[in-house]
Amino acid sequence: MGGIAELAGDENNGEGCRTFVITDEGHTLGNALKSIICRYPEVDFCGYTIPHPVENKMHFRIQSNGRAVDILKRGLEDLEELCDHTIQVFNNEVQSFSVRA
Repeated sequence: MGGIAELAGDENNGEGCRTFVITDEGHTLGNALKSIICRYPEVDFCGYTIPHPVENKMHFRIQSNGRAVDILKRGLEDLEELCDHTIQVFNNEVQSFSVRA
């Protein structure tokens, strides 16, 4: 994953509203992360945009009752756990299929 920074201009909106700029990522991460974070009860809005196809960055917006940076971190950790689980289940099924074949 690329770097993460906060987009300037959100300082007056409180800790719960932030737009993060994530470089070297696109729709694959954006859609998966948005799907996870939108389910958190403290989140009012979560979405992402790719400002321009030529620019290799994504703007990821969180509006919540909690600290947006903590919610982003939790979302990334939950996504990592989901990916790890998916890989484990897939590998188990491949191994099970290989034994039967």
